[in-house]
Amino acid sequence: MQTPQQAGRGKVYIGTSGWTYRHWRGTFYPTGLVQRRELEYLARQLRSVEINGSFYALQKPESYARWTAQVPPGFVFAVKGGRFVTHMKKLRDVRTPLANFFASGLLRLGDHLGPILWQLPERLRFDADVLDEFLSLLPRTTAAAAQLAGDHDAHLNGRAWTQVRQDVPLRYALEVRHESFRTPHFAALLRQHGVALVVADTAGLFPFIEEVTADFVYVRLHGSRELYRSGYEADEIGAWANRIQAWRGGTQPQEARRLTTDPLPRLPRDVYVYFDNDIGAHAPVDALALMQKLGSGTVH
Repeated sequence: MQTPQQAGRGKVYIGTSGWTYRHWRGTFYPTGLVQRRELEYLARQLRSVEINGSFYALQKPESYARWTAQVPPGFVFAVKGGRFVTHMKKLRDVRTPLANFFASGLLRLGDHLGPILWQLPERLRFDADVLDEFLSLLPRTTAAAAQLAGDHDAHLNGRAWTQVRQDVPLRYALEVRHESFRTPHFAALLRQHGVALVVADTAGLFPFIEEVTADFVYVRLHGSRELYRSGYEADEIGAWANRIQAWRGGTQPQEARRLTTDPLPRLPRDVYVYFDNDIGAHAPVDALALMQKLGSGTVH
């Protein structure tokens, strides 16, 4: 069986960063909907979601299995890598923490497993050697991830998951928040490892870079005017739809803010888009608006 990202190129997956928000209840979620059915409700309307809890703490295999059971075929989970790796260890000496992360259960997502997101802290500067070593540690397939997971430490004894039903490629995306990453050397390093540079709209607070470095594009929309709070106007939704159409068609958006002038192969690319402007329940509303703008024949 093929994973969603193997089924074809040029697909678009639109969703939100997380789904468990109290302030969505009675706005996006109908009044009276029980919390345990919120993911099921969201998955009937959107095609993807980021798992954010995995950033704050290792989740359990049972949780990943439960989430998988609540979504329809073709639905994709992006999984956010743990902050212990990115913010505490700062990418150094992280083989065992990575083994723990992969052993925590995300492989139970099976066909629903999409890209794995690593978000760097805003004070972490670009260090080519450190980043190259980190990216080299990342397993490239689910079988390699299961093998690495087998090296987990005692913290996961009795609660690790190290099995896969099939060996398929893994995708990674990296979100940076320090201006020192605004260098062609960084883009070249990501291309070398086939890792996507996240296109992050952060109300001007962090670098906005539209550089394609992998066979897919990963977009995070945190708010164009106020971080996590502002919704996207109709003209902004239209502008993002135009960018997405360019990326999925194998081209670049007009006047893309890039790090290099390197020509790119004109090949269709999958595009993953997640709205993180959760305050005021803007995220699911904007995600639905973008889906409508792109049309049902484009979004998966």
